[in-house]
Amino acid sequence: MANIDTITAEEAVSLPGLFYKRAQRSPNSIAYRQFDSKQSAWVDLSWKDMATEIARWKAALKSENLEYGDRVAIMMRNCPNWVKFEQAALVLGLVVVPLYTNDRADNIGYIAQNADIKLIVFETQEQWDGLKQSIGQFGSVKRFVSINSIQGSDEARLKTADDWLPDTAPALEQPTIDKQALASIVYTSGTTGRPKGVMLSHLNILSNAYAASQCDTFYTTDQFLSFLPLSHMFERTAGYYMAMIAGATTSYARSIEQLAEDLTTIRPTVLVTVPRIFERVRNKIKDQLAKKSPIAQKLFAKTVDVGWHRYQVSQRKASFHPKLLLWPILNLLVAKKIMAKLGGNMRLAISGGAPLTFDIAQTFIGLGLDISQGYGMTEASPIVCTNRLDDNEPASVGKVLPGVQVKLGDRDELLVKGDNVMLGYWENEQATKETIDADGWLHTGDIARIDREHIYITGRIKEIIVLANGEKVPPTDIEMAIANDSLFEQVMVIGEGKPYLTALLVLNADHWKELTEELKLPSDDAGQLNNEVASAKIVSRVAAQLGGFPGYAKIPKVHCMLEPWSIEEGLITPKMSLKRNKILEKFATEVEQLYSGH
Repeated sequence: MANIDTITAEEAVSLPGLFYKRAQRSPNSIAYRQFDSKQSAWVDLSWKDMATEIARWKAALKSENLEYGDRVAIMMRNCPNWVKFEQAALVLGLVVVPLYTNDRADNIGYIAQNADIKLIVFETQEQWDGLKQSIGQFGSVKRFVSINSIQGSDEARLKTADDWLPDTAPALEQPTIDKQALASIVYTSGTTGRPKGVMLSHLNILSNAYAASQCDTFYTTDQFLSFLPLSHMFERTAGYYMAMIAGATTSYARSIEQLAEDLTTIRPTVLVTVPRIFERVRNKIKDQLAKKSPIAQKLFAKTVDVGWHRYQVSQRKASFHPKLLLWPILNLLVAKKIMAKLGGNMRLAISGGAPLTFDIAQTFIGLGLDISQGYGMTEASPIVCTNRLDDNEPASVGKVLPGVQVKLGDRDELLVKGDNVMLGYWENEQATKETIDADGWLHTGDIARIDREHIYITGRIKEIIVLANGEKVPPTDIEMAIANDSLFEQVMVIGEGKPYLTALLVLNADHWKELTEELKLPSDDAGQLNNEVASAKIVSRVAAQLGGFPGYAKIPKVHCMLEPWSIEEGLITPKMSLKRNKILEKFATEVEQLYSGH
């Protein structure tokens, strides 16, 4: 087909080789689109434009006299400059270390020291103010480059990009980078201890992106909307390199807060996303439906029911039913209107980063959006498996990618082998040996089962709660179920060695206010959060979400709060994973009270 133009991993050889091939093949096609606040308009960049810009960044980096293999860090939001810097660094044989834009200063300082960073490019005054807090840890850094101008700094190593970049530069040439060479060190945020640097080669990342692109059909006409951080391998592989392999256009969302508006403006065909986005949209739909008539509520439920059956028929898992004749009208009255809020053009949502609950998948698939859930980890570049649109089991994380092998080890741990498996952890041989065994199998730490080639993740070895009676409880599943109620923003289930489960809950402020009105409690008194009346109501709402769980999932006591757990406090990682030990430490008194008197 004319609008399929895939570049294979063999053709590309390396990551800058992939860009070079794409710029040659599609010089005038739109590569990237971003919002220019000065012009108040969306601006397009062709592959040819990008090649010219990358050449300038390459020349600037070359002027720093860095050596092959030196580490350079990038701390920017998703934008074309991210790509320009990364590609320029890679073509010079430098190793790119992505940093989370909202990570803690001491964490960034640790990474800079651990990886011996030579240059950091960042974006804002706020980021510079954060970096300065750990300036003593940046002794190896020869150059700081800021995209925006920085006020009141006498740091001799600091330059703005405008001053640092030359006006012109020699055109890019065919890269000669070895595919086995180290391309990137990606620090896993880690729920315990210091982050570990995952070493990924050009082959690791490129083979993974190409294998993922073979799991469904992607077109040069596809529009990707990028909003997950590029510092995370899921977005980098699936939303950046895979789009380049396909020759698709990538638009950069302005922010999470403006995502809804950007969806309707850009009208993407492909969205690389995390379950939390669907949870928020679904909760918003539920909140709106609660205020509508019973007829409207029944109409929505009917639409999802008929749409899901229609989907099952397309998957050859159900047969025709007369109710399917209602779809055209239900689609017009309900489904199309909801899909319009996602741009009205989306044909595929790739979900990863965290488990997607079956009922959320069923809701959106029933409304007409194909969701392909996958699974991976940074150490696997990161994609291990994904569902295919013609064989989609939303409760599973799909089938293994081409060229990747999986098997179950001790305690049904999922083990992975393939070109996508990392080289190891940076300067941490012990951790590497603990994670990759002598036969080359990567130990994921996740418990799985495999049924008809589909992989189902059933728990995490280290996160299983063992109650006092020996009952083993997977907390993540329970937490996800509780979070289906939009009253609950953040959830942590507790019970290790205890007689029963309890939970720490961060409530949504607006929904808490509504609840106080319902219970006739003063909304401005935080002390009401855990009084007897409020607690009883909240426990009942928690129980309502756990009806399908075994008896061990009863949660008779909870402690509620309104202040969200943040990265800055060290309570969650930049990937929004809970740092359970840190949360338990901070709320030790509250947890003790949940079990007192038993």
